[in-house]
Amino acid sequence: MRKVLKNKDSEIVTSNLNYIEGNSNNNSKISKILYKEQKGFCIYTEEYLGRADARDIEHFNPTLKGTKEDSYSNWFLVKHQWNKEKSSKWDDYQPILHPTANDLEQKIIYDSGDYCVSNLDDQEATNLIKLLKLDDIILADERKKYINRKRNEIEKFGISAQDFFTILIEDDIKQISYLRAIQEEFKINIWDLIPQL
Repeated sequence: MRKVLKNKDSEIVTSNLNYIEGNSNNNSKISKILYKEQKGFCIYTEEYLGRADARDIEHFNPTLKGTKEDSYSNWFLVKHQWNKEKSSKWDDYQPILHPTANDLEQKIIYDSGDYCVSNLDDQEATNLIKLLKLDDIILADERKKYINRKRNEIEKFGISAQDFFTILIEDDIKQISYLRAIQEEFKINIWDLIPQL
């Protein structure tokens, strides 16, 4: 997981949009804006959200949902399954590191396909990893296999990682997954290579 960047000039903010329970027309606008801002990627899994993927507006702190304190900074677009698995566990994982924390990538380090805390005493970072299942064995295995496949393909084609991923993005963005893993493994700024939607 990479640090999530929120845009203070987001259309959600400038249009003063609020999440309204049961109002699909309103919430669909928020979902579309989040999708665009996130360049089509699930914040938690870092997998591309294709047309057939069930996706949710995730209220990171679910206790704020439906309150005046709930706002854009609490909303992320995620795969439905990840939202569903997180929904009932919030109270079990406090205190927690927010996905927009400036030091997220220093507190949660990427290590050859796995995510772990840089300081074992950092309860906030530990809780974020556990709550979001960033250390899920199946997801971590998929990340590792993806990175190995891409490394082999780059070797086979004999081009730079930057050129390789640029071609993949231009060909079909759905071929891109695990943004932080790409960033760490290939030392490229994959986020900047992905065009705005």
